[in-house]
This record gives sequence, C-alpha cells and structure tokens, in this order.
Amino acid sequence: MSVEIKQITNANVYLDGRSFLGKTEEIKLPEVVTTMVEHRALGMVGKLELPSGIDKMESTQKWNSLYPDVLMKAANPFQAVQLQCRSSMETYGGGGRLSQVPVVVFMTGTFKKFPMGNYKQHDNVEAETTMNITYLRLVVDGKEIVEVDVLSNIYKVGGLDLLAEYRKNIGG
Repeated sequence: MSVEIKQITNANVYLDGRSFLGKTEEIKLPEVVTTMVEHRALGMVGKLELPSGIDKMESTQKWNSLYPDVLMKAANPFQAVQLQCRSSMETYGGGGRLSQVPVVVFMTGTFKKFPMGNYKQHDNVEAETTMNITYLRLVVDGKEIVEVDVLSNIYKVGGLDLLAEYRKNIGG
C-alpha cells in the first residue's frame, strides 16, 4: 500500500475579484462550527448534544503593508465584499509528485476591524483585517466540498442540500 501525502504551501488572495498576489502575508479561513444543544430526558441514562445551527464565521487577513484599496473596503462595515483564496494542493507518493489540483475558498462578508498598522523601526508595516463571513464555499479539484450561506439558510456538503427540508418546513 502506497502512502499519499497532500500538501498546500502557498495561496493567493482576491478581494472583490482583484488579485493581491504578494500583498497578503497570511489568511485565516473561517471554521464551520456546529452549534449544539444539550438534550436530557427522563428514562435516558445520559445526556447528548444535537445540532441546532451554525456558529458565526470569521476570517482574518494579514497584509504586508497598508494598501489604500484594502483600507477603503475595510473602513466600511456596511458593504459586503467577496474574498477568495486560491491555492494548489499537491499530492506526493513514493515516486515524487503525483498531482496538482486547485483548492478555492469563496467567501462573502463584511469587515469588522479596520487596521492602522504596526510601526516598528526597520520593519515593514503590517495590518490585519477581520471579516464576519456570511457565505462560504470550498471547492477542491472542481468538486464542491461545503457551501454555507447563513442569510439564505443553505448548508450543502458534497452538493447535498442538508437544509432543503428545513426551508420547506418553515416556508422559506
């Protein structure tokens, strides 16, 4: 049995469709965290947790300088922006690199943190922005892994709409 190792070591960030190649030092992508509700009842020997929704999602971006076009968008907490992170996932095996496939994360959200930068003698100014994410979609090699749209009550895994019946039940 041959071991395959997958690796992602670099990426590019796009803000409203514009490439920020070489300008983003780091990006922290959102986590999809399921909100759980504890259930306990007479006759049950224990307690359990059941899913009840999705917790808020957040992304942070560390810029390697102050970029006026980023700052103009980050200063407005009332305007949603689209953020995209594109990378290449490489698969290695005993014979070397086996494949390279695209990994794309699509996000929509609003900035909630406006940076002024950190100044230090002989160091480049860095600025960090933080966004509330309302839409998230992860696509690996053209296959949709997960899609979450909080404002539209959409939660899909592998293309399967997990909330279709819920939307039907609540009339929306």
